[in-house]
Amino acid sequence: MKILITGGTGLVGTALSSKLRERGHDVKILVRKKSEKPNEFFWNYSEKTIDEKAFEGIESIIHLAGASIGKRWTESYKKEVIASRIDSANFLREKCLELGVKLKSFISASGVNYYGTFTSNQILNEKDGILHHDFLSEVCEKWENAALEFQNIAERIVVVRTSPALSKNGGSFEQLKKISDFNLASGIGSGKQWFNWIHLDDLANIYVKSVEDLSMNGSYNAVADDVPTNEEFMKKLAKSNGKIFLPINVPAFVMKTVLGEMSEMILEGTRASNEKIKLQGFDFQYSELESALENLLKN
Repeated sequence: MKILITGGTGLVGTALSSKLRERGHDVKILVRKKSEKPNEFFWNYSEKTIDEKAFEGIESIIHLAGASIGKRWTESYKKEVIASRIDSANFLREKCLELGVKLKSFISASGVNYYGTFTSNQILNEKDGILHHDFLSEVCEKWENAALEFQNIAERIVVVRTSPALSKNGGSFEQLKKISDFNLASGIGSGKQWFNWIHLDDLANIYVKSVEDLSMNGSYNAVADDVPTNEEFMKKLAKSNGKIFLPINVPAFVMKTVLGEMSEMILEGTRASNEKIKLQGFDFQYSELESALENLLKN
């Protein structure tokens, strides 16, 4: 299948592109800097510019592009976070309509923060709506609505509600490991907030399945079976890394002072269910945190 990926040079996109090519798919990538590579095509959604050759023969689009949520949330940066996801999707749809492109599937990233960023023992599934309205739930809702606009272009629309992807090659795990390396691992805030996570390999494989499984449609939580609290996660990381866990938590006010509003995604967290994707026939390679950490920490 010929597949066009936005955000294909990022952490998830790089892993996904490799897996798709291994399975014989023809992968094209949209990039923000002009490239001489035959599979990379320049685009700038804000300036309504794109190399139309990228659309030749494509059967599926995987939309991963989006500005990082790991930067301080100023009002201007919030607008950039939203625009990078929604405006870019809208521009792709406009070009598909203009060029008469019909897709077998449009697959979009989203986040488990769709339900809201709060702490609860409730286990949330795809039938649950937004339970706590905040910035991240707003981003995810608009992101998913932009994907649904492809319903007259694509035979299937799949939304992958992603939890933080753990990888030795970057992302949040790299920063958490550094904390552990210095024997500074500890809980944050109450430490009782839930920590949804998924191994990068499993996340990339969910996207592969989204492309290849023609029965997949709608939204799916991408989260491992084993969802620990923040404190439990840091304890297991320290133990697996052969380091010390500090029994004194980092106070919430420190995180709020340093990170501002963005601190809520660290200080709060509820659990998301992966039952729907498992019923779809997906098998997690890393369903338990210990096995994921063993893989990530080995040389």
